[in-house]
Amino acid sequence: MGDERLVKLTAGAGQKVSSLLAKQGRANGVLRMAVIGGGCSGLQYKMDLQDGPASRDILVESSGVRVVVDPKSALYVTGSELDYVEALDGGFKVRNPNAATTCSCGESFSA
Repeated sequence: MGDERLVKLTAGAGQKVSSLLAKQGRANGVLRMAVIGGGCSGLQYKMDLQDGPASRDILVESSGVRVVVDPKSALYVTGSELDYVEALDGGFKVRNPNAATTCSCGESFSA
């Protein structure tokens, strides 16, 4: 069990994730937030809706949503905030204080 010092969702992100979980019929589902290799800066975020946490996941509740992060990804996302923006170039945006550089599209980063 973790807390919002690991990852925090804004109210907008919480509402969007909640509505996506409801549409998928996963009332008790979770948002998995992970960091994987790839993208033009070396690391990129991967987000997925799942039925529940895995055995070693760190579970955080934020803005009414249960978020799970694996221990390896937690090293990269600690202190991050996930926001959702309704706009032409909107969508989910991660503000990560651990990112040394980000690419111009904001989809990948280096630590």
